[in-house]
Amino acid sequence: MQAGARRVVVAIDGPAGAGKSTIARRVAQRLGFTYIDTGAMYRAVALWALRQGVDSSDHHRTEQLAMAAEIELAPGRICLNGEDVTEAIRTPEVTSGASKIAVIPGVRRAMVAKQREIGERASVVMEGRDIGTAVFPKADVKIYLDADPAERVRRRLKEEIAKGAAVSADAVAREMKERDQRDSTRADAPLAQAPDAVYVDSTGLNVDEVEEAVLKIVRLKITNGKGFH
Repeated sequence: MQAGARRVVVAIDGPAGAGKSTIARRVAQRLGFTYIDTGAMYRAVALWALRQGVDSSDHHRTEQLAMAAEIELAPGRICLNGEDVTEAIRTPEVTSGASKIAVIPGVRRAMVAKQREIGERASVVMEGRDIGTAVFPKADVKIYLDADPAERVRRRLKEEIAKGAAVSADAVAREMKERDQRDSTRADAPLAQAPDAVYVDSTGLNVDEVEEAVLKIVRLKITNGKGFH
Protein backbone atom coordinates (compact mmCIF):
# COMPACT_ATOMS: atom_id res chain seq x y z
CA MET A 1 0.00 0.00 0.00
CA GLN A 2 1.29 3.48 -0.75
CA ALA A 3 2.61 5.57 2.11
CA GLY A 4 -0.05 7.70 3.70
CA ALA A 5 -2.89 5.79 2.07
CA ARG A 6 -6.05 5.13 4.02
CA ARG A 7 -6.62 1.89 5.91
CA VAL A 8 -8.25 -0.82 3.84
CA VAL A 9 -10.34 -3.77 5.04
CA VAL A 10 -10.62 -6.88 2.89
CA ALA A 11 -13.28 -9.33 4.15
CA ILE A 12 -13.23 -12.95 2.97
CA ASP A 13 -16.17 -15.13 4.01
CA GLY A 14 -17.26 -18.63 3.11
CA PRO A 15 -17.96 -22.12 4.43
CA ALA A 16 -15.49 -24.54 6.04
CA GLY A 17 -12.93 -25.99 3.66
CA ALA A 18 -13.29 -23.27 1.01
CA GLY A 19 -9.66 -22.23 1.48
CA LYS A 20 -10.28 -18.90 3.24
CA SER A 21 -7.36 -19.07 5.68
CA THR A 22 -4.77 -19.99 3.06
CA ILE A 23 -5.96 -17.35 0.61
CA ALA A 24 -6.37 -14.61 3.22
CA ARG A 25 -2.87 -15.26 4.56
CA ARG A 26 -1.31 -15.17 1.10
CA VAL A 27 -3.25 -12.11 -0.07
CA ALA A 28 -2.31 -10.21 3.10
CA GLN A 29 1.34 -11.07 2.55
CA ARG A 30 1.20 -9.93 -1.09
CA LEU A 31 -0.43 -6.61 -0.15
CA GLY A 32 1.57 -5.97 3.01
CA PHE A 33 -1.63 -6.00 5.09
CA THR A 34 -2.21 -7.58 8.50
CA TYR A 35 -3.82 -11.04 8.33
CA ILE A 36 -6.48 -11.55 10.99
CA ASP A 37 -7.22 -15.22 11.62
CA THR A 38 -10.66 -14.99 13.23
CA GLY A 39 -10.88 -18.75 13.62
CA ALA A 40 -7.66 -18.74 15.64
CA MET A 41 -9.15 -16.07 17.91
CA TYR A 42 -12.16 -18.27 18.69
CA ARG A 43 -9.86 -21.25 19.14
CA ALA A 44 -7.83 -19.30 21.68
CA VAL A 45 -10.94 -18.61 23.75
CA ALA A 46 -12.00 -22.26 23.42
CA LEU A 47 -8.56 -23.36 24.64
CA TRP A 48 -8.81 -21.09 27.66
CA ALA A 49 -12.31 -22.41 28.41
CA LEU A 50 -11.05 -26.01 28.24
CA ARG A 51 -8.16 -25.22 30.57
CA GLN A 52 -10.52 -23.50 33.01
CA GLY A 53 -13.01 -26.36 32.87
CA VAL A 54 -15.71 -24.05 31.50
CA ASP A 55 -18.30 -25.90 29.44
CA SER A 56 -19.53 -24.29 26.24
CA SER A 57 -23.07 -24.49 27.63
CA ASP A 58 -22.08 -21.96 30.33
CA HIS A 59 -22.60 -18.89 28.18
CA HIS A 60 -21.98 -16.37 30.95
CA ARG A 61 -18.54 -17.67 31.95
CA THR A 62 -17.54 -18.30 28.33
CA GLU A 63 -18.47 -14.71 27.47
CA GLN A 64 -16.41 -13.45 30.43
CA LEU A 65 -13.37 -15.36 29.16
CA ALA A 66 -13.85 -13.97 25.64
CA MET A 67 -13.99 -10.42 26.96
CA ALA A 68 -10.96 -10.87 29.21
CA ALA A 69 -8.79 -12.71 26.67
CA GLU A 70 -5.73 -10.77 25.56
CA ILE A 71 -5.15 -12.00 22.01
CA GLU A 72 -2.15 -10.93 19.95
CA LEU A 73 -1.66 -11.92 16.33
CA ALA A 74 1.64 -12.03 14.46
CA PRO A 75 2.45 -13.66 11.10
CA GLY A 76 1.86 -17.36 11.67
CA ARG A 77 1.60 -17.03 15.46
CA ILE A 78 -1.07 -16.30 18.05
CA CYS A 79 -0.62 -15.46 21.71
CA LEU A 80 -3.22 -15.78 24.46
CA ASN A 81 -2.60 -13.78 27.61
CA GLY A 82 1.10 -13.59 26.76
CA GLU A 83 1.50 -17.30 25.92
CA ASP A 84 2.21 -18.58 22.42
CA VAL A 85 -0.67 -21.01 21.76
CA THR A 86 -0.17 -21.44 18.01
CA GLU A 87 0.16 -25.21 18.28
CA ALA A 88 -2.09 -25.71 21.31
CA ILE A 89 -5.19 -24.35 19.53
CA ARG A 90 -5.00 -26.94 16.72
CA THR A 91 -6.16 -30.02 18.65
CA PRO A 92 -9.47 -31.74 17.79
CA GLU A 93 -10.84 -30.81 21.25
CA VAL A 94 -10.17 -27.12 20.67
CA THR A 95 -11.57 -27.30 17.12
CA SER A 96 -14.82 -28.74 18.46
CA GLY A 97 -14.94 -26.27 21.33
CA ALA A 98 -14.33 -23.28 19.06
CA SER A 99 -17.22 -24.23 16.79
CA LYS A 100 -19.53 -24.48 19.82
CA ILE A 101 -18.55 -21.21 21.50
CA ALA A 102 -18.62 -19.34 18.19
CA VAL A 103 -22.44 -19.54 18.20
CA ILE A 104 -22.69 -17.81 21.61
CA PRO A 105 -23.82 -14.19 21.00
CA GLY A 106 -21.79 -12.75 23.88
CA VAL A 107 -18.61 -14.44 22.70
CA ARG A 108 -19.16 -13.20 19.16
CA ARG A 109 -19.72 -9.64 20.41
CA ALA A 110 -16.45 -9.76 22.36
CA MET A 111 -14.52 -11.14 19.38
CA VAL A 112 -16.06 -8.65 16.94
CA ALA A 113 -14.99 -5.78 19.22
CA LYS A 114 -11.41 -7.10 19.23
CA GLN A 115 -11.44 -7.62 15.46
CA ARG A 116 -12.70 -4.10 14.82
CA GLU A 117 -9.99 -2.68 17.07
CA ILE A 118 -7.35 -4.38 14.92
CA GLY A 119 -9.02 -3.09 11.75
CA GLU A 120 -8.88 0.46 13.15
CA ARG A 121 -5.09 0.26 13.51
CA ALA A 122 -3.99 -1.19 10.18
CA SER A 123 -5.05 -2.36 6.73
CA VAL A 124 -6.25 -5.92 7.17
CA VAL A 125 -7.37 -9.05 5.41
CA MET A 126 -9.87 -10.81 7.64
CA GLU A 127 -11.53 -14.14 6.97
CA GLY A 128 -14.39 -15.94 8.64
CA ARG A 129 -18.09 -16.56 8.21
CA ASP A 130 -19.61 -13.18 8.97
CA ILE A 131 -16.87 -10.63 8.32
CA GLY A 132 -18.57 -8.84 5.44
CA THR A 133 -22.03 -9.05 6.98
CA ALA A 134 -21.48 -8.46 10.71
CA VAL A 135 -17.88 -7.58 11.62
CA PHE A 136 -17.05 -5.12 8.83
CA PRO A 137 -20.30 -4.44 6.95
CA LYS A 138 -18.57 -1.43 5.35
CA ALA A 139 -15.42 -3.32 4.31
CA ASP A 140 -13.75 -1.90 1.21
CA VAL A 141 -13.65 -5.32 -0.44
CA LYS A 142 -15.92 -8.29 0.29
CA ILE A 143 -15.32 -11.73 -1.15
CA TYR A 144 -17.38 -14.88 -0.65
CA LEU A 145 -15.06 -17.83 -1.28
CA ASP A 146 -16.78 -21.14 -1.97
CA ALA A 147 -16.23 -24.57 -3.51
CA ASP A 148 -18.51 -27.53 -4.07
CA PRO A 149 -18.99 -29.79 -1.00
CA ALA A 150 -16.99 -32.72 -2.39
CA GLU A 151 -14.03 -30.43 -3.11
CA ARG A 152 -14.20 -28.90 0.38
CA VAL A 153 -14.21 -32.36 1.96
CA ARG A 154 -11.25 -33.42 -0.17
CA ARG A 155 -9.23 -30.38 0.88
CA ARG A 156 -10.03 -30.75 4.56
CA LEU A 157 -9.21 -34.48 4.46
CA LYS A 158 -5.85 -33.68 2.84
CA GLU A 159 -5.13 -31.15 5.60
CA GLU A 160 -6.00 -33.61 8.37
CA ILE A 161 -3.89 -36.39 6.85
CA ALA A 162 -0.97 -33.99 6.49
CA LYS A 163 -1.27 -33.30 10.22
CA GLY A 164 -1.11 -37.03 10.91
CA ALA A 165 -4.76 -37.39 11.88
CA ALA A 166 -6.40 -40.75 11.30
CA VAL A 167 -9.70 -39.65 9.78
CA SER A 168 -11.96 -40.96 7.03
CA ALA A 169 -13.59 -39.03 4.21
CA ASP A 170 -17.00 -39.95 5.65
CA ALA A 171 -16.08 -38.53 9.06
CA VAL A 172 -14.79 -35.29 7.54
CA ALA A 173 -17.90 -34.95 5.36
CA ARG A 174 -20.17 -35.51 8.36
CA GLU A 175 -18.30 -33.00 10.53
CA MET A 176 -18.30 -30.41 7.74
CA LYS A 177 -22.02 -30.85 7.08
CA GLU A 178 -22.76 -30.36 10.78
CA ARG A 179 -20.54 -27.29 10.89
CA ASP A 180 -22.17 -25.77 7.79
CA GLN A 181 -25.59 -26.38 9.32
CA ARG A 182 -24.56 -24.83 12.64
CA ASP A 183 -22.93 -21.80 10.98
CA SER A 184 -25.77 -21.06 8.57
CA THR A 185 -28.62 -21.46 11.05
CA ARG A 186 -27.21 -19.79 14.16
CA ALA A 187 -29.32 -16.90 15.44
CA ASP A 188 -26.44 -14.45 15.74
CA ALA A 189 -24.69 -13.43 12.48
CA PRO A 190 -25.17 -16.63 10.47
CA LEU A 191 -22.96 -17.58 7.54
CA ALA A 192 -24.30 -15.70 4.51
CA GLN A 193 -22.99 -13.99 1.41
CA ALA A 194 -23.17 -10.20 1.76
CA PRO A 195 -25.20 -8.62 -1.08
CA ASP A 196 -22.16 -6.61 -2.20
CA ALA A 197 -19.64 -9.48 -1.92
CA VAL A 198 -17.94 -10.87 -5.02
CA TYR A 199 -18.58 -14.63 -5.30
CA VAL A 200 -15.48 -16.71 -6.06
CA ASP A 201 -15.89 -20.43 -6.79
CA SER A 202 -12.51 -22.08 -6.15
CA THR A 203 -13.60 -25.53 -7.33
CA GLY A 204 -11.06 -26.79 -9.83
CA LEU A 205 -8.61 -23.95 -9.18
CA ASN A 206 -5.24 -24.33 -7.50
CA VAL A 207 -4.12 -22.03 -4.68
CA ASP A 208 -2.13 -19.73 -6.97
CA GLU A 209 -5.11 -19.28 -9.29
CA VAL A 210 -7.47 -18.44 -6.42
CA GLU A 211 -4.93 -16.01 -4.95
CA GLU A 212 -4.60 -14.18 -8.28
CA ALA A 213 -8.39 -14.05 -8.73
CA VAL A 214 -8.81 -12.48 -5.28
CA LEU A 215 -5.93 -10.03 -5.78
CA LYS A 216 -7.48 -8.93 -9.07
CA ILE A 217 -10.77 -8.17 -7.30
CA VAL A 218 -8.98 -6.22 -4.56
CA ARG A 219 -7.00 -4.15 -7.06
CA LEU A 220 -10.10 -3.30 -9.06
CA LYS A 221 -12.08 -2.35 -5.96
CA ILE A 222 -9.38 -0.29 -4.28
CA THR A 223 -7.14 1.30 -6.87
CA ASN A 224 -8.48 0.47 -10.31
CA GLY A 225 -5.38 -1.61 -10.84
CA LYS A 226 -2.83 0.92 -9.52
CA GLY A 227 -0.73 0.94 -6.40
CA PHE A 228 -0.54 -2.78 -5.62
CA HIS A 229 2.21 -5.17 -6.59
